[in-house]
Amino acid sequence: MTATTISHRPWLTVLLLSLGIAGCAALWVLVSMATGRVSSWMSVVAALDAALLLRMAQVRPGAGRAFWGVVATVACIALSLWVVVAGLLGRMLGLTPWEAATRMGSYHAWTLVQTTHGAADAAWLVAGVVIAAVLSR
Repeated sequence: MTATTISHRPWLTVLLLSLGIAGCAALWVLVSMATGRVSSWMSVVAALDAALLLRMAQVRPGAGRAFWGVVATVACIALSLWVVVAGLLGRMLGLTPWEAATRMGSYHAWTLVQTTHGAADAAWLVAGVVIAAVLSR
């Protein structure tokens, strides 16, 4: 498959990125639940995953590929943060992470993210987005 044929199959790229986001978020949640920490360093893994998947899908290099790398990384970060804080809260309430995630509102999730993340965690999250932009070009 050449780079010219990929423009005729954008669904393949969307499918790869969707599976990558879900898989990376699942791995992030597993690491966080096993360690009992938020594991913000996993945002770098999400960035590497997004860049690799965009290259595997043979998306043309440039600003567009960098944009989609950043979008995929941010989506993985958002999904992971939601489920991780839900899992940490659910552990105290006797709920599984997915049960707690479906019951938690956006304001509550944002409050929990703010209380569980410090400056170092924010730096890891920003580093993940920057790495995604650079490596996805």
